[in-house]
Amino acid sequence: MSKIITSQISHTYEINKSKFICVLCPFQNFEETLEQLKSQHPKGRHFVYAYRHFNEFGQIVENQSDDGEPKGSSGPPTLSVLRGEELIETAAIIVRYFGGVKLGVGGLVRAYGKSVHLALEEARDSILIQKYIHHIELEYNIEIQNLGKVEHFLKNYTDLIIEREFLGLEVVFKIKATESQHIDLKKYIDNLIYS
Repeated sequence: MSKIITSQISHTYEINKSKFICVLCPFQNFEETLEQLKSQHPKGRHFVYAYRHFNEFGQIVENQSDDGEPKGSSGPPTLSVLRGEELIETAAIIVRYFGGVKLGVGGLVRAYGKSVHLALEEARDSILIQKYIHHIELEYNIEIQNLGKVEHFLKNYTDLIIEREFLGLEVVFKIKATESQHIDLKKYIDNLIYS
């Protein structure tokens, strides 16, 4: 069962004078969060990250970066934790402050992995991890005289993401919803049109 992180959270882990600040955030905020961390931590040595998200074809896309740490010592273990927890649409960014003691590749693998695990524990305690529900976006063209009926029907669904565009005698609804919600909506609209 895929899961998602609903809000940003961070946790700081220290080992041998090195500090690892792990920030978990929704994937849509990844680039902005990375830039913020770089400006907030100008003395941070490394900004390691990993993320998993769906592309427009519903395929899982994964990426990671060691950001100057020895190859394979930081990005892959970070990504491995996200995979193991079945997190999707989620990014982990770890800011490392070097404390003067080298940890070695094995030590780095353990430190980065533990840093993400500790941040995830904090996210669980704060109830920021939820089951991931896949939404798809579809468009519906509604005749303007049916607008009130469709809007009334849509009030039954509080979690829909809806955009409206008025085009002459039609209204185009762009609706992001689950597959079953789209099936219900299509049935209702078909009944309006063909009844």
